[in-house]
Amino acid sequence: MNSIIPLIKNETVKMVRKKRFYVILLVLLVLVPMFTYAQMKISQRNQEKFGSDWRRSVQQAITDNQNSLGSARIPEEWKKFRQVYIQQMKYYLDHDVNPQQPGAVTFTREFMDNASSLFIPLLIMGIGSDIVSSERTAGTVKMLLTKPVRRWKVLLSKLITLIMFVSLTVVSTFVICYGISGLVFGYQGFDMPVFAGFQLQGSNVDLSAVHALPQWLYLFMQMGLIWFVGVVVALLAFMISVLVRSTAASIVIMMAALIAGSILTNMASAWTSAKYLFMVNLELTHYLSGTPAPIEGMTLGFSLAVLAIWGIASLVVSFTVFTKQDILN
Repeated sequence: MNSIIPLIKNETVKMVRKKRFYVILLVLLVLVPMFTYAQMKISQRNQEKFGSDWRRSVQQAITDNQNSLGSARIPEEWKKFRQVYIQQMKYYLDHDVNPQQPGAVTFTREFMDNASSLFIPLLIMGIGSDIVSSERTAGTVKMLLTKPVRRWKVLLSKLITLIMFVSLTVVSTFVICYGISGLVFGYQGFDMPVFAGFQLQGSNVDLSAVHALPQWLYLFMQMGLIWFVGVVVALLAFMISVLVRSTAASIVIMMAALIAGSILTNMASAWTSAKYLFMVNLELTHYLSGTPAPIEGMTLGFSLAVLAIWGIASLVVSFTVFTKQDILN
């Protein structure tokens, strides 16, 4: 262990010098205020239209979605999402809880939910896609491997450093969202109840498992799932970085996979085998909110297992290839 700690320190210094993490922070500092402003305008418009009566606003949303269910132009898959949304809003009305309660916690929860399957993985991909390939391109990995250190320890130090920065990225996203949106909406809302456990059974929504969670607990669970997704994406980017010598190629491959997964998720209902692809299983937070899975039969446990298998397989390939391939020539 003592021989790995200096390697981890060295990798951390190199990661900081690349300034990739600073770029991530800059992206968040630019985009989060934009999203906050957009949400503020929506809140102002609802205030002008419905006043302080949030129940009218929720009822209007229910009516709009009910009317859209009869449209032949809307795909059946999208109608499932709207059916669940209608039942969720009715449940909030019946229990006198405002699902649109303004506050930094609510904004952060919704932002993290929407960013969990593409935006945050793209940020993490930017860190992990060149952690090995960039050193091979620059030739610095040759200097490192000439030292009396086992190859697997070198790769392990890079992996630990990568997971550390994945964790920092997830935490930084939460802190920046909460800090900036709180300036507009206030910092209250941690104890507000959030209902979870909505399940779609055929064409009906099962409410038997619905239960209330304080928003702080919901956020904690949400961030845990996002962290798990981030680690799996990082492991896959790590593997590509080991397999591909070019930094640009590594980034393009991972970016293409993540964007293709986002598109495929909306089209995968007719291709049931797609549920075994890692890209289709990144929306873990949607299981918390009760959003229907992209393919029937998918559950939180199933998606966790699929992602875990992809992550473990990536580790096996990464360490096997790195310890055996000819890198010095």
